[in-house]
Amino acid sequence: MKAWFSGSCHCAAVRFRCELDTSQPTSRCNCSICSKSRLWKAFVPGEAFSLLQGAASLTEYRFGTSRIAHMFCSHCGLKLFGHGGRDAFAEEFYAINIACLDDLPDDLRADLQVVYQDGRNDDWQSTPSTKCR
Repeated sequence: MKAWFSGSCHCAAVRFRCELDTSQPTSRCNCSICSKSRLWKAFVPGEAFSLLQGAASLTEYRFGTSRIAHMFCSHCGLKLFGHGGRDAFAEEFYAINIACLDDLPDDLRADLQVVYQDGRNDDWQSTPSTKCR
């Protein structure tokens, strides 16, 4: 089921909306940044994301291949989303931090399917030997 949800950082300096298909799996991976931040993400296409406020408050961090822009609030430090552009990927996408979705009902959040990915070994289609915790 596709539905629009609103999201924000902890201090509410940055706000966004995204259309999330809750029938699709969400993702947890074992790469260094996801493991350390315990990120739980959902992917949405570029046209399904809208930054409502706070562009000037966003801080970008890139590492490794630098293909994904990890976006943080410069005030409260919360990671809101990652962004992959058409310059580096076939399709533009946003990897939304599930924890930042303000109006995702708890029962729907609890029912989201989670897929574990082996980002540490750049093998995104495979499940790591140990689940990301």
